[in-house]
Amino acid sequence: MTSTFGFNFSDTYSKLPKEFVKKSDLYPFTNPQHQIFNSSLALQLGLDEKAIRESKYIFANGSNLPQGASAIAQAYCGHQFGHFVKLGDGRALLLGEHVTPDQKRYDIQLKGSGPTEFSRGGDGFAALGPMLREYLISESIHALGIPTTRSLSVISTGQPVFRETTLKGAMLTRVAESHIRVGTFQYASINGTDHVRELAEYTIQRHFADLNNQEKKFEALLLRIIDLQSQLIAQWMSVGFIHGVMNTDNMSICGETIDYGPCAFMNHYKQDTVFSSIDRNGRYAYGNQPMIAHWNLTRFAESLLILFDEDIDIAKEKALSILSLFKEKYSHHWLNLMAKKIGIENSSRVDETFINEFLTLLEKHEADFTNSFRNLNNPHQLKRSLTDDDVFVQWNKKRINLIGKENIHNSQKLMDSINPCVIPRNHLVEQSLDDANNGNLETFYELVQVIQHPYSMPENQKYLEPPSLEYEQSYRTFCGT
Repeated sequence: MTSTFGFNFSDTYSKLPKEFVKKSDLYPFTNPQHQIFNSSLALQLGLDEKAIRESKYIFANGSNLPQGASAIAQAYCGHQFGHFVKLGDGRALLLGEHVTPDQKRYDIQLKGSGPTEFSRGGDGFAALGPMLREYLISESIHALGIPTTRSLSVISTGQPVFRETTLKGAMLTRVAESHIRVGTFQYASINGTDHVRELAEYTIQRHFADLNNQEKKFEALLLRIIDLQSQLIAQWMSVGFIHGVMNTDNMSICGETIDYGPCAFMNHYKQDTVFSSIDRNGRYAYGNQPMIAHWNLTRFAESLLILFDEDIDIAKEKALSILSLFKEKYSHHWLNLMAKKIGIENSSRVDETFINEFLTLLEKHEADFTNSFRNLNNPHQLKRSLTDDDVFVQWNKKRINLIGKENIHNSQKLMDSINPCVIPRNHLVEQSLDDANNGNLETFYELVQVIQHPYSMPENQKYLEPPSLEYEQSYRTFCGT
């Protein structure tokens, strides 16, 4: 009998109309090898790591799937850099929904699992570097307390991947509350009202059952997603995270960070920072992320209009009224986080202008975002040109007066709890991936260990140091498709 490996699979998603899913097959890799396994996540999920270890961490390959698993590719659409296209899982398969011992439900998905009906001429495979990158960055985001999909494992497949060069193939196992996206609702909308209603009903029942008690539950669904996304984007902004490819198919309904392609953390503060090699016009730059989230949510609202009212004009008015709340909600979350980052617990004591004055100073002096906030109460550890600036001196005096000199010690505790000292520095990420591609995973393992404790001072100071400004300005990330 095929082992369960502790998985307890259920499949409710396939009960949606047949257009939403396509049965597919996992490619039979001839020489899969273990690369990394997330033991803490496995424990949280209630999996049998002993059985998984005995399988050499290869619990899914070809027709050999865990008992109860299926293999389906999900259909969705997406506005990719503003252009609407039909999409779907071209290199991913959903094994099913794993129900944990405490009755929590998570999607278990394979990435790099081979071609599906949605591959659009692609090979469906993934390279080792991008899969390790997703593992690393998603674990960092999780450790920072930001909602995210997580990675259970990465294996090398023995299958070469042909891009500009020949790369080592890999497959990642991703864990998510679900893979329903804004793009999933866009797909439903082009298939008709019944499909939108069924998807909305399913989403509410699975993720937001409390909305069932509301008279206007579909409008309440839009408001809930706005709540989740406004908080998520504020959290990204507070740590200098740049997603890099905020297409509507990469926006989770559950408010989780999903699809780690050309993502990176900003070092030297600059509002228009872009790392993605394909974002040539800066659509998804750091400073644009709140605006893009609102744009994506507007596309989500458009897909729900028919459920708000049969009169399309009335439906639009309702949608616009709800969407108008995004800015206020985002600003509230952002200001609350940023006030704490400068040591002020009660955000009502500061305003956006005061926070932005400091950010303007960081940009003017090309100062490191993470270190500047972490060391704000220790000016000798800040960039010299910043502390020599009279505008900063006056700004900091005002900040200290707002805190109260007698409360500086307590403010440092607050700041240390919200300002990480460790982020995945871009040069260190790239070095660890280069080493891994050359067969040495030690650098990668060490970096994973460090980023899992972002608020603890690492023994090696190299994890605190940003790359040179020249490196940062020339640094580019790639989707890894």
